[in-house]
Amino acid sequence: MTYIIAEPCVDVLDKACIEECPVDCIYEGNRMLYIHPDECVDCGACEPVCPVEAIFYEDDVPEQWKDYTNANYEFFEDLGSPGGAAKLGKVDKDATFIIAQPPRGDH
Repeated sequence: MTYIIAEPCVDVLDKACIEECPVDCIYEGNRMLYIHPDECVDCGACEPVCPVEAIFYEDDVPEQWKDYTNANYEFFEDLGSPGGAAKLGKVDKDATFIIAQPPRGDH
């Protein structure tokens, strides 16, 4: 189990969660952030600091956002486990499901 970032993050990318994560497992894609399922230690530090309430424990993702669970895993399929987001920097990609989403907010 891991934490999942859902729809409220799309085109927002606040990054407060990145600053709070003690294991550097939150990666930045083009349109949203993703939590690495193998690097996350399930501490939950990211969840309360998210200003748009986009982070959920995997079992608690609201039904309307269940597709974000698969998107989170898909993002890392060809990326593997880099061992930390900071050294990798922004990743120029998104999960297929995220790419298909309409633009949100002012972005």
